[in-house]
Amino acid sequence: MSDDLSKLVAEAVGVEAAGWDLAGVIPRDLLRTLGAQGVLCAEVPAALGGRGLTSLRNGELTAATGALCSSLRSVMTSQGMAAWTIQRFGTREQRAEYLARLTGGELAAVAFSEPQAGSDLAALGTRIRPDGDSVVVDGHKVWSTAAAYADHLVVFGRFGDGAAAVLVPATTPGVRVEKVADPLGCRAAGHAGLVLEGVRLPAANVLSGTSQPLGLLTTIALSYGRMSVAWGCVGILRACLRAAAAHAKSREQFGKPLGRHQLVARHLAELLVAEQTATRVCEHASRCWDDRSAELTQAVVLAKHVAAGNAARGASVAVQVLASAGSQDGHVVARAYRDAKLMEIIEGSNEISQLMLAERVLEGVA
Repeated sequence: MSDDLSKLVAEAVGVEAAGWDLAGVIPRDLLRTLGAQGVLCAEVPAALGGRGLTSLRNGELTAATGALCSSLRSVMTSQGMAAWTIQRFGTREQRAEYLARLTGGELAAVAFSEPQAGSDLAALGTRIRPDGDSVVVDGHKVWSTAAAYADHLVVFGRFGDGAAAVLVPATTPGVRVEKVADPLGCRAAGHAGLVLEGVRLPAANVLSGTSQPLGLLTTIALSYGRMSVAWGCVGILRACLRAAAAHAKSREQFGKPLGRHQLVARHLAELLVAEQTATRVCEHASRCWDDRSAELTQAVVLAKHVAAGNAARGASVAVQVLASAGSQDGHVVARAYRDAKLMEIIEGSNEISQLMLAERVLEGVA
């Protein structure tokens, strides 16, 4: 089934990815169509309206999408995180209603980061305050992927002594969506800041209706995001490998194909190693996810760290191989060079990933 969905994505993207990148926008109708076809959150179980893909199959779909357009893959990551958060923390009624919406063409974004709470999510300042049969949300979120497209916002904030995620329709009075101007990478992913001022919602919009431990809430949601980003980086590497190989075979310098020069051949070998290594750690993490393995947390962080680092270095190598041919804005390796750098930052920076992995070593888990 993931192959069929990959074909749907390839047909939808066609040759448009460069144009979307330059314009900074993907047509919303196209996103709604892909959402209604089950592409954007394909792991949602069939019983809840989704495609019911395993993490491994969804990973390959994510990689195929990332190889074509990292902005579209970012929207997929956002939709998948929203669906996963609802699936894990929603009541039966919330799951039935909102997952049907997200697999029916409506779009969602997740709002974690704040001006003073990026990697340090314990510093969240957004408040979700009970008020009779309602809750009132006040806060400021930054760099929420796909928020510029979203019908629904899954907003994380303080709730009593713990934390909660609340479902916020984007058109609710008091919600202001401010699109990020000229982002470095994933330019068409709809990154936006959110200002929430006295946003009043039914108490039933709070997932599970109760406060949760902040660490549990954010870790579960971020694990899905990290897995999706990791697979997206596999896609970036595959796109770079294809572009670099094609150029090295067709371009001649000093009387022979570029790829026959040893230093360029080394670059191609490095790209292959980077792609294969990223693929294998992602496959392992997805199998841990599907098997509900005790190794899951470590495997997901490792996959995201390795794949993002390899993608950033691999994209740089691809630009080096293509030289001026790949240096024009919108070209696949130029996009990859910018997009991959952001992958080393989002869903936990390289440094945060290293700290988490080191902690596992100290705990004797690794």
